[in-house]
Formats: sequence, structure tokens, C-alpha cells
Amino acid sequence: MNDPFSKTTVESARRTLTARFKSAGIDSAELDARMLAGAALGLDLTGLITATTRTLTHGEAICLENFMQRRLAGEPVARILGQKEFWGLALHLSPATLVPRPDTETVVELAWRVMGKLPRRDVPLRIVDIGTGSGAILLAILSELPNTFGIGTDISVAALTTASRNAARLGFARRAAFVACDYATALSGPFDLIVSNPPYIRSADIKGLPTEVRDFDPLAALDGGADGLDAYRRIAPEAARLLAPGGTLIMEVGQGQSGDVRGLMAAAGLKLRGPPQADLAGIQRAVAFQKRSR
Repeated sequence: MNDPFSKTTVESARRTLTARFKSAGIDSAELDARMLAGAALGLDLTGLITATTRTLTHGEAICLENFMQRRLAGEPVARILGQKEFWGLALHLSPATLVPRPDTETVVELAWRVMGKLPRRDVPLRIVDIGTGSGAILLAILSELPNTFGIGTDISVAALTTASRNAARLGFARRAAFVACDYATALSGPFDLIVSNPPYIRSADIKGLPTEVRDFDPLAALDGGADGLDAYRRIAPEAARLLAPGGTLIMEVGQGQSGDVRGLMAAAGLKLRGPPQADLAGIQRAVAFQKRSR
């Protein structure tokens, strides 16, 4: 078998990776090559620069070849490395969890914007992350609101294991708990804040997703039913039941879904709370709702 990295230097290996990725039409070819080379060789960016003339060991060459073939097959870098940064936190992943995406940080931004305005931030807050996956949203909010306790729910026990390990590794074990249930059916309130990034892709659109999403993210975390709104229909009454009077629900929504989601929440007695948070593309991505005060 021809090994493109046998007896080659670090710099040559990185260039080979970049060229192969560009030929395959990977837009982030240079970044992906640097990250995978660094992981295979155990080097950060500075290390890659200072070790440009070093020859790869046999084991490093085999590892890099494996990484390259996996990326060329469409597997995202985060899956290959087993972790992804979200809100400055390094989160471990598993096959049962989504790869956290920058768009989802809008949920954290909006939560910070809303909850950071509370008159007494020393008052303990109780929050829930419905469909927590890797724990990304929950742990990001806990990192910003130190006087907060959060619960993450998920129907997947494997996902909850990943989230629990992330919480422990990042120092949030005493401020987080994880519950296996369908949406929030096992919980009782009241809670000050509920957040969620539910599945919102229309079933018919799944096959058109990029390979790294369609073939590597868990289907249950993507498929939102025929119109993409099934999860919102389930969450609306649960949120109305669990929120304290004046409490807030913040959810990620798909492009063009914010109007429909507003209607579902209004029917459950939850009113829109301020303008939606847009992502970097200008799409309304995170929407906040409030339970009316008594």
C-alpha cells in the first residue's frame, strides 16, 4: 500500500494533506490539514512551525493516513478528533451527540442578554436544557452564570453519559444533573430558564444535508418531522408547565421557522420576549419567550 506520509517531513505532510483536501473540494482544506496534522503528531500550531523539517515516525504516518482517509470520506474534523470547542469550552463528542455549531452559540448569547439583566444576579437560578446532547448549551450558560444549577435532559442515555463527563471534566459536576426522558416529561418545576436546540430539519430535507451532517450526526437530533416543527409542538406545553411565572424559554430555530414557532408558543401561553438573536449570516436563529407573571 502506498503511504503518502512515509519518511516525509512535518511540513511536507501538512502540504500533502492540504492538497488532497483541496482536490476533494473541502473548503476548509488548510485549517483541516493543520488540525489533523497537529492531532496526529501531538503538536500545536507553534510546534508544527518549529518542527517543519522533522521526519514523521512510522506510527505518526499511519495515524495521519487514517485521519486523511476519514476526512476524505466526509467525516468532520470534530468527529475525527473526538471534540469540538463551543463558547470557549472543549467538549468531548460521541456518536450520540451533535457536533456543536457556532449558530447554536446564539442561544447562549440570548440567554446571557436576558438573564444578565436580572436585578439580582446573586439569586440562584434553575435552568433546563431540553435535548442537551453533549451538554454544550447548558455548560456554556453555567460558565457565564456562576450562581446557577442546570438540568440536561435527553432521550439518549449515551448522549447523557457524554454530557455528564463533559460537566465533570470542566468542573461543573456539582452544578449540573442529567435526566433521561423524552423532552422534559420527567421534570417538575419551577425553572427560571429553559433552553433547547431541538431537531428542526424537515424529514424530506435530510437527504440533502452535507455528508458530514447527514452521515455522522444522529438522525434523532436532526429530524423535526414533516414540517420541521414536531419538537416545538412537544416543547411548548412542557415549557408552559415547567417555567416559573415570568420565566424564559429560549430555542434555536431553523431558517424561516421563527414565525411558526411564535404561533406555537403563543398557543401555549408564552409571549415573545424581545427581538430574536441572529447568527452571523443574519438568520433569526434564537428566539426567547416568556411565561406571563401572575
